Amino acid sequence: MSFPDPTETFRQEARELLEQLELGLLDLEQNPANDDLINSTFRALHTIKGSGAMFGFTAVAAFVHEFETAFDQVRKGNSPATSELIAVALDAKDHIHKLIEQPDAPQAGGEAILDALRIAIAGTDVVDAPTEVETPEPVAAPAKGNRWRIRFRLPPDALVYGTNPLLLLDEIKAIGPCTILALTDTIPPLDTIDPEVPYMGWQVDLTADDPRAAIDDVFLFLKDGMELSVEPLSEVEIAAPAPAEAQPEPVAAPEPKPVAAPAKATKAPKAPKPVVEKEPPASAAASSSMRVDAERLDELMDRVGELVIAQARLTQIAAMSSDGNLKTIAEELERLSSGLRDTTMGIRMVPIGTLFSRFRRLVHDLSRDLDKDIDFITSGEDTELDKTMIERLADPLVHLIRNSVDHGLEPAEKRLAAGKSAKGTVRLSAVYAGAEVAISVTDDGAGLNAERIRAKAEEAGLLAPDAKIADQDLWQMIFAPGFSTAKEVTSLSGRGVGMDVVKRTIDGLRGSIDVATTPGSGSTMTLRLPLTLAIIDGMLVRVGNGRYTIPLAAVEECVELPEGIEANARGRNFLDIRGSLVPFLRLREVFGTRAPADPHQKVVIVSSGEGRVGLVVDQIIGNNQTVIKQLSKLHSSIKSFSGATILGDGTVALILDTAHLVQFGQGYVDQGRAA
Repeated sequence: MSFPDPTETFRQEARELLEQLELGLLDLEQNPANDDLINSTFRALHTIKGSGAMFGFTAVAAFVHEFETAFDQVRKGNSPATSELIAVALDAKDHIHKLIEQPDAPQAGGEAILDALRIAIAGTDVVDAPTEVETPEPVAAPAKGNRWRIRFRLPPDALVYGTNPLLLLDEIKAIGPCTILALTDTIPPLDTIDPEVPYMGWQVDLTADDPRAAIDDVFLFLKDGMELSVEPLSEVEIAAPAPAEAQPEPVAAPEPKPVAAPAKATKAPKAPKPVVEKEPPASAAASSSMRVDAERLDELMDRVGELVIAQARLTQIAAMSSDGNLKTIAEELERLSSGLRDTTMGIRMVPIGTLFSRFRRLVHDLSRDLDKDIDFITSGEDTELDKTMIERLADPLVHLIRNSVDHGLEPAEKRLAAGKSAKGTVRLSAVYAGAEVAISVTDDGAGLNAERIRAKAEEAGLLAPDAKIADQDLWQMIFAPGFSTAKEVTSLSGRGVGMDVVKRTIDGLRGSIDVATTPGSGSTMTLRLPLTLAIIDGMLVRVGNGRYTIPLAAVEECVELPEGIEANARGRNFLDIRGSLVPFLRLREVFGTRAPADPHQKVVIVSSGEGRVGLVVDQIIGNNQTVIKQLSKLHSSIKSFSGATILGDGTVALILDTAHLVQFGQGYVDQGRAA
């Protein structure tokens, strides 16, 4: 049995914490007075520091400690969270990422980042910054301060999560002079000790003016599950510590608290129980999710796919049998396999918000580099998409957003001259559209320049000089390899590579790209993608002697083809569906089927985005669970099909690409009208 590498586990958790830190800093830039954001950012830093030290990443712990010390001034309200501070903090976050991912590689620039961070926080030179951070020490040092007694017991799971009590005591020592006494009254017999449970408590008599805020900082991440009391000592108690060092008993039971102390002592073995009773909900919440390798999920999906195929075969055999028991078992297995399929699919589906959150930093940096004030707005983060698609969509969306910011949004002076706000807007949204998810990148910039695109296309030989072309086809030219209308090559654009990457990736995901633009008002790039790449509900139809599957999520309704419509009624291939004209395609003509047509043909109305088309078939066989199998590279150029599936009888049925057929149907009707 192989165990996960603890170092890799730390890296995975650190990536999530760094992502949380980045989002917190970006939110803090928009809302610098939000205490919750400041505290969540500080907690992320504190957790990274503690985990880094526990797993041996000493460079990470040391750097984050300095980062945390400087950022603590923001948490205490001594320094505002300015844009300059956030920019340096983001650079510090990137440096932490490098230290974690490449611990053995030389990492220069850390001190420079910390110096810049101190300057941004203190507003003075670097030399003054450490002095400001160190000032609490002389305040806590005077012996003439008040005396306080701190008692604490850690939560039962503190050691499991890497808490070191000695480090906590060191932090308390830094507040002021103190004497420390270990409380051993709850330690059980040796043979029942659990090494992961902190049985020992601590009593600290501290000299300081008012240490309660500092003590809260020490136990910031432990307060919910621990016992903690901070109380001032009376004159009698102040005189008591001298004999207490030689005889601990008087200290354990001081005169002002004769009732409270003995109560804890006599019921000491039961003292942790209230804490333990409160812990299970938190523990259950913490263990409600677990990490699973993506390969295992893919393997599970393959097994479920094979089960669905076997279940379909059993259902078909049961339908031809008169055995009632067999029919009952087939129905039960169908119900169970359907539930297992939905559960497995749910595991693979991921909210697209996990992807959208990555681009806030991208827009933030582009705004700074290009000196453009940009408002980045996202919507539809709860829309779920197959995890495989989420992973492969990152690069295309990066290119689309960079293109919108660099080419789409004009400089502030041009926007003001055009009557727009100086601040540009980029919107990233996702919505369900039938069997697809539509992801749109919209900007309120200048829009696409048709003349420049056409000139560049003619120059590249993609378009004849006098050729007539529809606007939609012209916009698609920007996705050609090497195509760019940029006048000069910069670090952001000009080589014509980015949009080509977008096109190839989306085609590989069986998706499509729609382009809409209004001169002077902006552009919208919409990626239309299937919800999943694995298993779908399908409608099985027959055209001639062939059987085909239509994704059920794309089907709106089924109607019978009216009598009297000629087979070659070019230009009149429309159906009146409740007052709306819907073009239809005879799949017999599209697929070149020679078998005679059935006398009563059916029309399946499917949709993709805003478009609808009717597909004329000979027979609707029924619904089934469809396991999508990818077509070979030899058949990848056939656009009418998105894959294939194995039916219950072992034969193969092709899966129709509804998005392509809707687009093809509109062009087919237009062609018929022109004939």
